[in-house]
Amino acid sequence: MMNFQQHPTLSVLGFAVSFRAAHKVLSSFPLPQHVTQDKTKTWKWRNLSVSLLHSFLTGPWAVLCILSAPEMLTKIEKEYTSVSYLLICVSSGYFLQDTADIILSGQAKSSWEFLLHHSLVLSTFLYAVFSHRYIAGATIALFVEVNSVFLHSRLLLKLADARASYIYHINKYLNLITYVCFRLAAQFYLTWYIIKNFAVLKHAAFFLTAMMLMNIMILIYFHRLLRADFSKKHKVHLSQTGNHYSKKYIDD
Repeated sequence: MMNFQQHPTLSVLGFAVSFRAAHKVLSSFPLPQHVTQDKTKTWKWRNLSVSLLHSFLTGPWAVLCILSAPEMLTKIEKEYTSVSYLLICVSSGYFLQDTADIILSGQAKSSWEFLLHHSLVLSTFLYAVFSHRYIAGATIALFVEVNSVFLHSRLLLKLADARASYIYHINKYLNLITYVCFRLAAQFYLTWYIIKNFAVLKHAAFFLTAMMLMNIMILIYFHRLLRADFSKKHKVHLSQTGNHYSKKYIDD
């Protein structure tokens, strides 16, 4: 059996290839008819399907890692388990694959926010994988993937023209709750921890800068989410313009 900690490069590249293989498999599944009529929506559906798979896998995995080793909450730099190390290798492979998919599919310009997000995640995760430091911090950061299950489901439901469905209605509230409890809470806890222990953490400035940029991004997206799903004015505007399926709105 391969020792992932001794071969970090092969581990990350191997999982990147695995997610690419998953992309190929998921691409063979049938798509909603109106999705197939738009090239961008087709790419988005397939890309989101892989993202949803990653979230289903890594979100619960991250929570279980912390539950089994709660000391990682208070020792984010040096404490970790072999299972949590493997988790970060898997997730790094996904973000590497997703970055390549965005660029090679010609979606870099329209998806620049995702590329910025992925570059921040990869820089911190790969640092953790190769230095064996901050594995616990990266594991806590992956709590956001619990929310991403509902975030990606929301976008897939919108692409499937199911915004008026009961499933979308339930999902939007679950998305809101998990956004606060898992995404915002995890990000702000890590930010607080780094600030509190700034003087003793190695490369604290690098991680704090990455966290602050991520915090800005998730707050902006939270505002967009509230406006799109809970603002009556926004819904009235959409009904008047009929602009339900613009490329911009897909990402709102």
